[in-house]
Amino acid sequence: MLARFTAYLRETTQEMKRVSWPGMAELKESTIVVLITVTVITILLFAADKILDLGIQQLITLG
Repeated sequence: MLARFTAYLRETTQEMKRVSWPGMAELKESTIVVLITVTVITILLFAADKILDLGIQQLITLG
């Protein structure tokens, strides 16, 4: 079991050396895209939640 674990660590280390890591500019761009996307989705979900809440409240007051 220990031999399999050390082999796994060795293979993982070798694979990590072959990875093409993004540069700082690409990393910043990707981070900005993710933050904007998360913000937009958050706003849309908040709006949908409020609209559904208003609709349900109206149904409750009618009944």
